[in-house]
Amino acid sequence: MVRTSAPPADTTTVLSVLSLKGGVGKTSLVLGLAGAAEARGIPTLVVDLDPQANATSALDPVAAPYSVSDVLHDARPGVATEAIVASCWGPDVQLIPSERALEHRAAETAPGSERRLRTTLLGVTSSYRLVLIDCPPNLGELTRNALYASDRALVVTEPSFFAVQSAAQAVDAIEVARNSGHEELALMGIIATRVRPRFAEHKYRLAELREAFGDAVLPPIPDRTAIQQAQGACVPVQRWRSASGKAASDAFDVLLDEALAPVRR
Repeated sequence: MVRTSAPPADTTTVLSVLSLKGGVGKTSLVLGLAGAAEARGIPTLVVDLDPQANATSALDPVAAPYSVSDVLHDARPGVATEAIVASCWGPDVQLIPSERALEHRAAETAPGSERRLRTTLLGVTSSYRLVLIDCPPNLGELTRNALYASDRALVVTEPSFFAVQSAAQAVDAIEVARNSGHEELALMGIIATRVRPRFAEHKYRLAELREAFGDAVLPPIPDRTAIQQAQGACVPVQRWRSASGKAASDAFDVLLDEALAPVRR
C-alpha cells in the first residue's frame, strides 16, 4: 500500500540507523524520529530490517501479506511497494514489517547481494520525505543491505565503556560501503541514547566520544521513561502528555532537523 499522493517536493532522505549491539535504544530512536516526522505531517516509511521486529510491534500495523523477508527473497526492482502497510500511528507513517524469518536472509550472501534492498526500493522511496531503516544490532549482511539502500547513516551507541569502540566499528562499516561503490553514502553522525546527564560516568563517556569523533557526535537522547511507555502503548512519544514525554520529543525534534538537513560530507 504505497502512498498514492504526489511525491513531496523536497528530496527524500533514506536513513539507516545502526548499532553494533542490542539494547542501546536503536529502535527507540527510529520510532522517535518517525513520531517527530508524523507530528509535522511528513510522509515517512519505516523499513524494519531487524528480525526482532520491535519497530513492527510498536507501529502495530494492519495484517501484512508480505514482510521485508519476502521482499528480499523476491528482489525484483520496486517489489517493496507490495509489502507496505499502514501503521496505527496515522496516514503519514507507513511500514514494511519484519518477522523472525528474516534471520535466514542474513546468511544469504552472493556477489551483489548487499544491493537487494536497494533494488526492491527503486521507485518506492520517492513517495516519502523520510525513509528510516531499522537495522539489526550487528554489522552483518542485513545491515550492509541497509547501508547500500541509504544516502545517510546514523550510528547509535550508549554512554558505556565500549561506546567509542562500537561507534568506530560502525563508522568503519559505513566507510567500507562508501569505498565499495556507494560513494554517495554519508555519515549523519554518532548519537548516544539513554543518557543521564547527571551521571558522572555518562558525562565521561560522552566526552570520550567527542574527543574521538568531534563534530560527528550529535546531541544525545536523554533517558526518559516516556519513551518506553509510549512504545508499549503503540503511540508516538510525541503524544505522551508528561514532562518526560516533552523532553524526549524535544530531543527527537532536534535530531529530525539534522536528518532532513542537506548532507554534509
